[in-house]
Amino acid sequence: MTMKHKHLNIYACLLVGLIISYSCSQKEKRFSIIVKNTLDIERTFEVVELTKDFLKVEDLSTLGIQDEGTGKLQVTQTVDNDGDGIMDQILFQPEMAANSEKTFNIVAVTDTEKPKAPELCYSRFVPERTDDYAWENNKVAFRVYGPNAQFRYENNLKEPTLSSGVDAWLKRVPYPIINKWYKKYTEKTGTYHKDTGEGLDNFHVGASRGVGGIAVKVDSSYYYSKNYVKYKTITTGPLRTSFYLEYEDWDAAGNTIKESRVMSLDLGNNLTRFIISLEGANTIYSGLTLHDRKGNVSGDSDEGWVSYWETLEESEIGTGIIAKKSTFLDFETYDSNIKDLSNVYAHLKVENNQVVYYAGFGWKASGQFKSKEEWEDYLVVFSRRINNPLIVELVP
Repeated sequence: MTMKHKHLNIYACLLVGLIISYSCSQKEKRFSIIVKNTLDIERTFEVVELTKDFLKVEDLSTLGIQDEGTGKLQVTQTVDNDGDGIMDQILFQPEMAANSEKTFNIVAVTDTEKPKAPELCYSRFVPERTDDYAWENNKVAFRVYGPNAQFRYENNLKEPTLSSGVDAWLKRVPYPIINKWYKKYTEKTGTYHKDTGEGLDNFHVGASRGVGGIAVKVDSSYYYSKNYVKYKTITTGPLRTSFYLEYEDWDAAGNTIKESRVMSLDLGNNLTRFIISLEGANTIYSGLTLHDRKGNVSGDSDEGWVSYWETLEESEIGTGIIAKKSTFLDFETYDSNIKDLSNVYAHLKVENNQVVYYAGFGWKASGQFKSKEEWEDYLVVFSRRINNPLIVELVP
């Protein structure tokens, strides 16, 4: 090949590259949305949910979301919330500067053109460990307990658990660990109760509320449900995992409580969102276990958050609950000499048989938070975000 031909080939490759680049930045634009951040803080890892009705489209599967300023396609995730096989929402996480707005074009894309991202938001039913349901993202992991674990408790069998509390799995790595840790358990190659570099489960729940389990208070007593009885995984992906849990009707001093919930955890967040559907009570109490009661309770009822910071073996951990100001009534500490009954409770209003709140934790050994003050700062900012959500406007 002559030098001239070599140069022609190079120019041809450059031309093809330019054409591909141009075509990627000049997708077929259908319409646009404007996202506005009204707060004086930068906002990242905040999911924007766009529905078919809002976008006025029938099919979300062929849509992409493109930053008009940079031409960059955003990582998206479509979700079928009702299980009918049709996607109801498209999700994305815009990066928003303080007091800013951005235009995003809704464009036509193929599956191969959509940006790929690792599926760090994950959840599943765990039949190999009785019947846990576990979920995680790149920051934290959790689990709750099912009917087989309750059956084992009630019949004096091995591995019993009677609790509707929420367990915290303390991870220090950004990649998924649920399957790896349960594999250790099933293959007897190790235990997730020891930290070998990825973290561990050393957070005791027992009959407590753990991290965000609920109670109904009648007079001065708190009443709980037992283990969940039904589950359904809704979605897993790069931006969110969500699932449905249902509980057997339970009694609160003669009041029958009907409870189900949709729980979700988004990429980059330390808090799980709880959407509780409830009949039989006008308020609930979402709790954080106090363990040995040697930690520090703090909170702000006006801003809608409560926290507990404590020493946990060789490290420290902060747990927290946040709700919108209109929902968060107050918080109270309940101390008991009976094991696992000491909790700090967020008192939350139930409206139209539903209450929404966020609960989670920050583990010092993960490197995410260095102190109680950093954890509380995170809760304060998170509270500001949920009370001032990103504004999304459709531009035809």
